[in-house]
Amino acid sequence: MSTLLLVRHGQATPFEADTDRLSALGEQQAGAVGRFLAEARVRPTRVLHGPMVRQRRSAELAAQAAGQDWPAASEDARLAEYDGDGIVQTLAPLLARQDEPFAALMQDYQIRRDSPDRNRYFQRMLEHLTASYLRGEVQHDSVESWAHFRGRVRAAARDILEGPGGSTVLVFTSGGVIGLIVATVLDAPDAAALQLNWRVRNASITRLTYGAGRVSLDSFNETAHLTPELTSWR
Repeated sequence: MSTLLLVRHGQATPFEADTDRLSALGEQQAGAVGRFLAEARVRPTRVLHGPMVRQRRSAELAAQAAGQDWPAASEDARLAEYDGDGIVQTLAPLLARQDEPFAALMQDYQIRRDSPDRNRYFQRMLEHLTASYLRGEVQHDSVESWAHFRGRVRAAARDILEGPGGSTVLVFTSGGVIGLIVATVLDAPDAAALQLNWRVRNASITRLTYGAGRVSLDSFNETAHLTPELTSWR
């Protein structure tokens, strides 16, 4: 049997101009992943990451902290997160014009975007927005559709799961990708992928065992390697 470890990247910078980089906390979280895997004597036979800076940098910092000779990491563009910036910047204004409840949520967030509790209002807005995005109720040519996102992620997962036996594959990616892979393994509806996504913490580990045409979920969203001060969702 083989093992697939899905690691969410460390905390990024979602409320800043450049959203695709690790925060100082995110860098510490990535290091904690590497040290934990080394202490657990996990020696990956293959390391993959998506094309986003926060995904690649998390893989680099984890490898450095592990202090082991991990295989050189490879990039797979299919492991990128769904277009969160495009959804918020392009699709949100479009949805607000046709969905009054969403427009109210968007206004609430705009009022509180500089307050200490902005995450709460952003999450309410984002959940409504992404659910509409998933159902295809709001679209734009410049924003990747949910169907395309789902197709590429499932193709990447299929290629990994059809790989050689006895492998330990370590993948650094994002919450949406992890949620979708887990939902697919559990044969759950697409909406479950988003519900899982909201629970995936930064630098958490999700484990799958696979082989002989079968795949099983062993654990979801492990955070035992993260102390309270290293724990975050966004």
